[in-house]
Amino acid sequence: MPIAKLARRCAGGALLLCVAVLSLTPGAARADTILVMGDSLSAAYGIDPQAGWVTLLEKRLGSEHEVVNASISGETTSGGSARLPEVLGQYHPDIVLLELGGNDGLRGLSPQQMQVNLAKMIERSQKENAKVLLLGIEVPPNYGPAYTDAFRDVFTQLAHDYQVPLLPFLLEGVDLDTMLQDDGIHPTAEAQPIILDNVWSKLEPMLTPSTNAAG
Repeated sequence: MPIAKLARRCAGGALLLCVAVLSLTPGAARADTILVMGDSLSAAYGIDPQAGWVTLLEKRLGSEHEVVNASISGETTSGGSARLPEVLGQYHPDIVLLELGGNDGLRGLSPQQMQVNLAKMIERSQKENAKVLLLGIEVPPNYGPAYTDAFRDVFTQLAHDYQVPLLPFLLEGVDLDTMLQDDGIHPTAEAQPIILDNVWSKLEPMLTPSTNAAG
């Protein structure tokens, strides 16, 4: 039944029933608000922001979903954990993408404390009824095998403990010889579609069906 015709019937009564029917009408599905809490890898550091994977994600999703990028270059899990409650209260996201930990690793900070910080962020997000996608990152091997393994295990353990999906390595498939900027850390614009596809593989099953979503 056309929505306009159904709306005219609603004006005559049975409002609650009509609201329920309208909510089930094709194309009327509620959009997701997707919050990205990340660092420079999600803040498009050193490249045109329009080329960053978060902006590419917004374009792929279409207009029925909202993407909020609360990423800050240089952010650690401690800073993200401190900021998250206010951001959750402002945007009330349906899905939270946690892309933090890289700066903890670059600074040689404790993986145990990183795990505590990320756990708090997962718990706060879930308390607000948001689904969480954990985006993992790797540290260079020169940190030593013990630190590298402990760092990697943080993401695996959190995904297990909180039953959240995990992308083990955000930069999987990115050529680290040719697709990094001069600093040897941040991906170039050419790498961003690869990063998006990595995220999409885990995010797509979490989305509310949308008639405008592509991919």
